[in-house]
Amino acid sequence: MNEDGQQSVSGRVKSIIFQSPTTFFKIVAVTITKTNIQWPDDEITVTGNFGDIKEDETYTFVGKVVNHPRYGLQFAADNYQVDKPTSKQGLINYLASDRFPGIGSITAKKIVDALGTGAIDKILKDENVLKPLGLNAEKRATLVDNLQLNLGMEQVIIGLNDFGFTSNMAAKIYQKYKTDALDVIKENPYQLIADIDGIGFKRADAIAANLHIAPDSQIRLGGAVLSELQRLTDGEGDTYVMLPQLVSSAVGVLESARNVEVDPNRVGQAILTLTKKGELYADDQRIFPKRLYDAEGEIATRLAGLKEPVEDPPTDKAVVKVIKTVEKSAGIHYDETQTAAIKQALKNEIFLLTGGPGTGKTTVVNGIVRAYAELKGLSLDINLYKDEPFPLMLAAPTGRAAKRIMETTGLPASTIHRLLGLAIDAQEYEPKDLPDGLLVVDEMSMVDTYLFRTLLAALHPGIKVILVGDKDQLPSVGPGQVFADLLRSRTLPAMELRHIHRQDEDSSIIPLAHAINAGRLPADWRESKKDRSFILCPPDQLARVVGQVVGKAATQFDKADVQVLAPMYRGAAGIDQLNPLIQDILNPKKSNRTKEVEFGPVKYRIGDKVLQLVNNPDANVFNGELGIITGITAAKDADSKTDELTIDFDGNELQYQRSDWSKITLAYATSIHKAQGSEFPVVILPLTLGARRMLRRNLLYTAVTRARDFLILMGDPRAFETAVEAVADNRQTALVDRLTKVMKQDQPDIFAPTAPTDTVPQAPATRVVDSAPVASDNNDSEAIDQNKEYRLTKALIQAQTIDPRIGLNGLTPAKLLAAQEAE
Repeated sequence: MNEDGQQSVSGRVKSIIFQSPTTFFKIVAVTITKTNIQWPDDEITVTGNFGDIKEDETYTFVGKVVNHPRYGLQFAADNYQVDKPTSKQGLINYLASDRFPGIGSITAKKIVDALGTGAIDKILKDENVLKPLGLNAEKRATLVDNLQLNLGMEQVIIGLNDFGFTSNMAAKIYQKYKTDALDVIKENPYQLIADIDGIGFKRADAIAANLHIAPDSQIRLGGAVLSELQRLTDGEGDTYVMLPQLVSSAVGVLESARNVEVDPNRVGQAILTLTKKGELYADDQRIFPKRLYDAEGEIATRLAGLKEPVEDPPTDKAVVKVIKTVEKSAGIHYDETQTAAIKQALKNEIFLLTGGPGTGKTTVVNGIVRAYAELKGLSLDINLYKDEPFPLMLAAPTGRAAKRIMETTGLPASTIHRLLGLAIDAQEYEPKDLPDGLLVVDEMSMVDTYLFRTLLAALHPGIKVILVGDKDQLPSVGPGQVFADLLRSRTLPAMELRHIHRQDEDSSIIPLAHAINAGRLPADWRESKKDRSFILCPPDQLARVVGQVVGKAATQFDKADVQVLAPMYRGAAGIDQLNPLIQDILNPKKSNRTKEVEFGPVKYRIGDKVLQLVNNPDANVFNGELGIITGITAAKDADSKTDELTIDFDGNELQYQRSDWSKITLAYATSIHKAQGSEFPVVILPLTLGARRMLRRNLLYTAVTRARDFLILMGDPRAFETAVEAVADNRQTALVDRLTKVMKQDQPDIFAPTAPTDTVPQAPATRVVDSAPVASDNNDSEAIDQNKEYRLTKALIQAQTIDPRIGLNGLTPAKLLAAQEAE
């Protein structure tokens, strides 16, 4: 053992047996030169997280011997170090080697004579130490670049190993910061929270504790504030957090991480400091991440610009004529509401269309597209536009939603990301400009604040924009409730379709959906109908019964058409439990010859239905798309030397190496959120009261409206009743405020109560009030001027312009100011 009681092995790397293409994990064969373990051979297999390790180089590995269940005894290295030359001549020989082109023995001797045997560390720390040596700029650059390439990465990976980062996480950190990684971490470990996906406050705080950052330091308090602000916005869907909630949450995470008491006044001071630095934005008691505040403002400003016409709108006579032409060519007659919607769309630069299932949104969209083409003299044949972009653009947030609109219109459609030419993260890339013409975006309720901001950045005045969606569905996974806010602001032309058109006398799914949306369950909702049924089942038997129903349904439908939707991943009938159960029913391992690979707890077989979890525009596959595994290639047979899956996404066949498998999951059962924008012939919906915190009216409504032909409800009837009665909380957003500041509220309020025109009795509609709070603690308080912009600044505190009780436990602006001036 060494002095730290650790096992170590030193030796020359004989060969690199395996290296991950996306992380720093490697398996190497090492010829032992020195060790403190009992090992019978002169060669050992070492695994671990290594940088640019090289064959024939000498390293020292620190870790322990482990017994791998498949490969036997190995040495698992927790860390390692490069055995750099320690003698003067050894260092000269090293620098004069072919690793450093242009640095011969004379130059190498000059460097070592001047800087000593610690020359490498000195150069890596400060390359300016080379300037007095008379080396030309090219030689200095060559030496520094190759030292960083050969040893700079190694030092970073060694340092990251010291902090306990996994191979995946170390790769992410190095990719972000390169050789500055350790300096960034030492200067502010909490920066990792914002920059590296998967690192939370507790992980960053553990590093900070090792670096002796004090529990009450402003850098730590600020890290907690930014971490909680990110969690409560990007994580929960809001675009801002109320100040008292943010202070309380930050204090909670600070105290739980190190079990120390934290003064809320100090947290308030950290918020003020971050505001001054521009890292967050304070509007009275509403605290925004800067990027979300800017995004909502940019949405409002761009919409105001796009709303203004660049040419005179068509006359009423011309619009009526073109609608009649479309009706005749399509063999259809639009009712009064549909005709009014098409007229508004043609006469305005931006138009919002909303409505529930069966109300004719697709019919109206088709009418708008064809009437616009007729009005502008455009052809619907994309083949005629070889030398110019197609001016009739249809898009949706997901691939499946885009496919649906393409099938219903007969025109090409794409995801928003692909339309804009975006890479994976819409926050990080500039979109391409779109051509003049018509843009229709379907499933707008799924579009979050970031994506909509990016979409608008690609538009210019003269593009006609039609935004279509169901305002009562679940909001976007990302922050904001963009479509609902656009409608609620009454600043843009909008219409809600309420009359049910798609309803034959034998269908009961659409009336059920509208009843749920109206806040009630029909008296016969548990009775079996031709296209739906209910199965009463206790929670402990629900998973087994789901399996039985799936097995029976698969005898009558294609197994790809049967979809189980659930509100939660965990629990008795959660997605995590249902997926392997259904997999063994629909795609069992029939014999030892059945191809199967494992990835953590998941097993994949040929024929499995899988779900894409992230956007990959380069491969034309997007978050929420369903695919089928059509092939499994073992590592020994694959060019990549790692196991591969071949997955078919509706004709788009892709290869997934093992390092990509975290981007997919089994999809026999999926979340209701992931099913948005999709429609399935058969939907099975199990609910229990164990999912009570998730049960909301819009969740149940969204799930029911995914069923096209047959709907099977299962579980506890009280869970369905709870969901119908529970109205989802309105997200905290400021988009309505921002829109009304730059545009007039001159449109009809589609949220206002109106006489129902569909066939389902409707509960009285309630005006949905914008979630922006009014700071008022007593009856004498004056109402906040919504047209005035507030910032949490020193001047406002002094003028007592904001509520003096801005926080908890006595935290006040005055105390913040005093604390600030005391610094």
